[in-house]
Amino acid sequence: MESNIPKHIAIIMDGNGRWAKERGLPRSAGHRAGIARVKEIVREAKESGIKVLTLFAFSTENWLRPKKEVNMLMKSLANFLDRQPKELMKNNTRLKVIGRGAPLPKFLQKKIENVEKLTHDNTGLTLVLALNYGSRQEIVDAAKKFSRLVQKGQARIEDLDAEKFSQFFYTQGLPDPDLLIRTSGEFRISNFLLWQISYTELYFIKKYWPDFKIEDFKKAIEAYQERERRYGALCLQKE
Repeated sequence: MESNIPKHIAIIMDGNGRWAKERGLPRSAGHRAGIARVKEIVREAKESGIKVLTLFAFSTENWLRPKKEVNMLMKSLANFLDRQPKELMKNNTRLKVIGRGAPLPKFLQKKIENVEKLTHDNTGLTLVLALNYGSRQEIVDAAKKFSRLVQKGQARIEDLDAEKFSQFFYTQGLPDPDLLIRTSGEFRISNFLLWQISYTELYFIKKYWPDFKIEDFKKAIEAYQERERRYGALCLQKE
């Protein structure tokens, strides 16, 4: 089934805090363990032939968490961006960040911009970080972008369809996910890629993100390969 490898996998990396709590550790320890897991899964995705890997790193709702935890997450993301450029270039990996810039710290926005520019022409795996991302906000932003073109006389409402509307999303130019994985045993989408996952296969696992290992990633891909994607059509008849 090597030919049935999903081109785009998206992951809701959930459970860092609970993983730490169950071990009597501070939440920061869970986040550090989660970042270590990110590096491992990114390498495996590239070796597996995945073209796009999207990771839900920080949602628009995460700003409601304690300020100390938010600051720690911002610093962890900055450290990740500082340490990754050489490896990204070595592995021909392109970084793309989706979500709103503000109110991310200016220093973090600058680091993102620098790494995106550095890796822009890489042609291997595209690593997408959903950072300060919320899908409902993305849809609203897309609607505003199109509306501005209509106001300027550069577009007509009558010409808008789903394909054209997709061009106004943060994910413009990327294929929709084939497989969405969520860790930690929760059965929610949590405002993540709502438009893009219309026909995505969903895979839920009870393990917390820091415990999600390469063999779990492979099992998720195997589960995907066993499914038949019909996109609303009837089941294919086997002769």
